[in-house]
Order: sequence, then structure tokens, then C-alpha cells
Amino acid sequence: MANQQGGQSSGHSNRGFAAMDEDKQREIARKGGESVPDDKRSFSQDRNLASEAGRKGGESVPDDKRSFSQDRNLASEAGRKGGESSGGGRR
Repeated sequence: MANQQGGQSSGHSNRGFAAMDEDKQREIARKGGESVPDDKRSFSQDRNLASEAGRKGGESVPDDKRSFSQDRNLASEAGRKGGESSGGGRR
């Protein structure tokens, strides 16, 4: 089957966001995230919503594949870094 450019159809398009290389996708996604003010981001407004989303994400991974359940020090370190980057504790 020939496509509009005269080549063979491969069953997918070579255009659009999904066809871009990963670095270009990240660049575009980052710009989208930066365009939303902090006070308009749902997780920054609702910590319970963020917590629930994290819990659901964690439940979707089998116990034996959860790195934090395997390594409590890794979980502790990640939590500490997250708190520091969020400005928690800074006044």
C-alpha cells in the first residue's frame, strides 16, 4: 500500500509529537508545565490529591519491583531530597 508520498505504508505516521525524538518531546512538555503558575497546579493546591496519585501509582507496580519497598534507605533519601527541593523547612 502506498502512502501519499509514494512510499510504502508502515502502519504509523512519521509526523507529530509521538514521532519526535525523546529530547524534543521533553522540551515541549517542560514548556507546557512551566506555563502553568504554581498556584494553578492541582498537586500544589491539594496535597491529598498528590498523595492519592502517588499511592495509586505505587499500587500499579508489583511488590517485588518496588525499589522503595526493597530499600528503605533509598526511600528515605528520596523523601529528604523531595522535601529540600520543595522548599519545605525553609522559612
